[in-house]
Amino acid sequence: MYTRALATTHRDCGRLVAFCDTNQTRMRAHNAILSDLGHDPVPAYSADAFAEMLRREDVHEVVVSSVDHTHAHYISAALEAGCDVITEKPMTADLDGCRQILDAQRRTGRRVSVAFNYRFNPVHTALREQLASGAIGEIGSVHFEWLLDLRHGADYFRRWHRDKRSSGGLLVHKSSHHFDLVNWWLGAAPTSVFAWGDLFFYGEANGRRRKLAADYQRAHGEAGAEHDPFALHLADSPDLVSLYLDAEHEDGYQRDRNVFGPDITIEDDMSVLVRYDSGAKLSYHLAAYSPWEGYRIAFTGSEGRLELDVVENPHTEPGRSDRTPVRGMPAPKENTTATLTLRRHWEPPREIPVAVGEGSHGGGDVRMLDSLFAGAAAGESRADHEDGAHALLTGLAANASIESGAPVEVAGLLGR
Repeated sequence: MYTRALATTHRDCGRLVAFCDTNQTRMRAHNAILSDLGHDPVPAYSADAFAEMLRREDVHEVVVSSVDHTHAHYISAALEAGCDVITEKPMTADLDGCRQILDAQRRTGRRVSVAFNYRFNPVHTALREQLASGAIGEIGSVHFEWLLDLRHGADYFRRWHRDKRSSGGLLVHKSSHHFDLVNWWLGAAPTSVFAWGDLFFYGEANGRRRKLAADYQRAHGEAGAEHDPFALHLADSPDLVSLYLDAEHEDGYQRDRNVFGPDITIEDDMSVLVRYDSGAKLSYHLAAYSPWEGYRIAFTGSEGRLELDVVENPHTEPGRSDRTPVRGMPAPKENTTATLTLRRHWEPPREIPVAVGEGSHGGGDVRMLDSLFAGAAAGESRADHEDGAHALLTGLAANASIESGAPVEVAGLLGR
């Protein structure tokens, strides 16, 4: 997304000067993308030459989109070198990384922007405007249910995300979006968290118990994966071939692991309770094995209730179809529907008109890129290091609660 933006729609906003990655083949694939877009290739630096790249290429801002647990290293190094940083969410994946980033930002005063693109979704902006206007008074509770379907949810169990050490689990990697939205909507910060979580659907034991498991480690080249509706077929996509299959010889990373294989250490079904410094309370649930994809959010306040229902994919299609030309990849969310309903005390319900934006994440990506690169007015939409920390700490507190079985005070996590 960032490579294409800096080569096309946002090429006048800043000059793309270099790539840095652990995999040279993957960087060559990105340079090929640049060439196809009429942009000159840029130098490709190995990961251990990151500091050298910052000096040699006179870098002003770094975009970090590496594996989650590596974010802190690159963010803090860039800040110490005098650069601003845009980082993919989550800001990082663990407490040590969070401390490292916050300390580096405090020392340097440089800017950290976290790419919470869902803030820029016009539907979510409209919801926030209703809450800020006092449409339902003081907010007492929030109920938030997010459903990932059998394609999108499964994809986290094929990739490096299945290892909690790398991703922090879905309560960090995926739910950071959702926790940030609630923080932003409420204008509040989390204080206490309790959670349960299980690997209920994916994983070797579940697959064998329900007779869903196919006997292969990774899908490519395996006959057992040919008719498995959960398998990802990389060879169907030239982009996936160039970015993953052609790059495997360098680092051994396999993008198409069996979702019912061993060594999965993250949960797929999670329930979380959060109390905020405003006094509001959140009940949150994430399920990664739903037959449809979307989410439901409800705010109950002193003067009424505000409800948002979003359907991104009404059902999951097995095998190949016109909507999913790459077998196993999540379907494009081209027919998203959203309904925002205001239910004030003593009044009939009223539907608030909202329009789903075009493009990824309900139109959020293009608006976020405008804010990050073009400096477009974003109001309070652009998230900084404090916002990134609040979302991350909610997920980390939930993970700690799952492990201990007890509520976790957020303020105690950083030991400050």
